[in-house]
Amino acid sequence: MLTPRGLPFARRSRLVRGMTLVELLVAMIVGMLVVLATVAALTVTRRGFTAVDAASQLRDNGRFAAELIQRVSIQAGYRDVSFASGTRKTPPSTDPPPDVSGFNNAALDASNPLTAWSSRNSSVAGYGSDVLILRYQASQLRSQSADLTSDKSMIDCAGNPVLSVPDPASPDARDTRMVSIFHVDVRQDEPTLMCTYQNVSGGFTTVPLIQGVEQFQLLYGVDGVTPGTAPASGASAPDVAKAYLRADELVVAGDAAGTNANWRRVRSIRVGLVLRGAAGSSQTVETQTFYPFGASQSSATAAKGSAFASAADTNSTFSAPADGRLRQSLTFTIHLRNDQGLGYAP
Repeated sequence: MLTPRGLPFARRSRLVRGMTLVELLVAMIVGMLVVLATVAALTVTRRGFTAVDAASQLRDNGRFAAELIQRVSIQAGYRDVSFASGTRKTPPSTDPPPDVSGFNNAALDASNPLTAWSSRNSSVAGYGSDVLILRYQASQLRSQSADLTSDKSMIDCAGNPVLSVPDPASPDARDTRMVSIFHVDVRQDEPTLMCTYQNVSGGFTTVPLIQGVEQFQLLYGVDGVTPGTAPASGASAPDVAKAYLRADELVVAGDAAGTNANWRRVRSIRVGLVLRGAAGSSQTVETQTFYPFGASQSSATAAKGSAFASAADTNSTFSAPADGRLRQSLTFTIHLRNDQGLGYAP
């Protein structure tokens, strides 16, 4: 048997020749197509993973926000048994602030958290969001004793337990309450749900809760309230909510006592949130419309979301830009458990 070395030169050249230029180009093109297909599949898979991860994070954030806001809101109006079991013998020197109050389309004033300014720039994320102020007392660990330690069942909006109850010996103890405030501010270039709470020294501390809360909308379920008007003298105690109003509709111009009386007739709080993920978390880039208070219609032929959204309530119908962010809306209603202070008004 002859080896290739023993073959004639022409025969050996035919056996050892390489690929032609055409064959090489075809192989390169096929290889490039395989690589492109692999990269495209990897990109789609990664985008899908990012969207699923962002959706999961939005659900977790929404669940946490709902649980925390509901937990703190149902505390509103709570008074320790040492105060709740007795009636006021003399009216207070000043009208105590209501247990539930707030501001519409407002940013918190850090110098005085119990007031707000409404000149938030419309180009800033979170524009249109509201402020919710809640007041309540702690529950005494040993009822009717000299020990003012609380049972730590009441928390502030940051999750910290309220450590002590007001001293009944103090003349203003009945109206001494802790304060928790929910509001939206921008942190690290992201709209963030914030908590401002009253600390043990009486000052206020602000901490971030949830990043990516683009809208925090509030309506208050009331009974016996006409927008901008104080309740009639001798009006019956509120029952279930008959209407949902904005914070500014509970204000009676030039009448602080009438405003407080309206707030004391709040029986429920409707909360609407729009949460957003990181840039590029959505698989599509398109404008979207969200209804923070839900898509319910005021009638069968009315526009979507018209049951609670209003042109007078900034971003109660929220048009999100086409920025490639995944978004989710969340709506829930909190029914208040406690008397909101009708029996404590002067």
